[in-house]
Amino acid sequence: MRVLVTNDDGIDSPGLAALARCSVDLGWQTVVAAPAEEASGTSAGLTAAKDDRQVAVEQRELAGLPDIEAYAVAAHPALIVLAACHDGFGDPPDLVLSGVNRGGNIGRAILHSGTVGAALTASVNGARALAVSLDVDEEPTDPHWDTAADVVRELLPQLVELPEGSVLNVNVPDRATVEAVRWTRLASFGRAQHRVNRLDGATIEVSSVVVDGELEPDTDAALLAAGHVTVTPLYSVHEDEELLRNHVGK
Repeated sequence: MRVLVTNDDGIDSPGLAALARCSVDLGWQTVVAAPAEEASGTSAGLTAAKDDRQVAVEQRELAGLPDIEAYAVAAHPALIVLAACHDGFGDPPDLVLSGVNRGGNIGRAILHSGTVGAALTASVNGARALAVSLDVDEEPTDPHWDTAADVVRELLPQLVELPEGSVLNVNVPDRATVEAVRWTRLASFGRAQHRVNRLDGATIEVSSVVVDGELEPDTDAALLAAGHVTVTPLYSVHEDEELLRNHVGK
């Protein structure tokens, strides 16, 4: 099994190293390639750092993983995955691991996540993928990266048995001990929602606010808040087959 490990928090994130160790511990051939700087909220964007579309790559060494190929890349995670799937970091990966993200990725807002965008990019290029996030506070003091890593180790054998192109979005409570894993659907919204303010004629401010109220039952948002690990299988780009059937030939 050849594995690419990436993230959107950047090459220096401890969550990246924790995720890479999961692959290494299984004896899989592992390459790490992650943004040189934080690239959160970049979805599946293919933005490079330079106008001529050439991407700078710098070899790095990850703490505790001195024998693993690791690269800091001046690009968003989806572009890193795309490059990897076209021999940019050796043979294409069979599996892409994205994370461990600092903060949950739940509900339909995962559309905007660079962590999830990397996994979906892997899917459209034929690789299985897992996006994993730790539901930390905005300013965590000591995130439980090991808890997330333990969850990943349990899920990886299941992921490799799924069809090529399968994607799992996983969220882990920031706790030493978590409730049972629950496979579940995406929420329409979570506790944190975006707010847009028009400050003046030339400026728009986008911020996140925490909202009150009940979360939709049996969704990733509600179950994560209750202390469960949540797993949601995702489609990547996929046509609406029913609507297509109704309009073919018209």
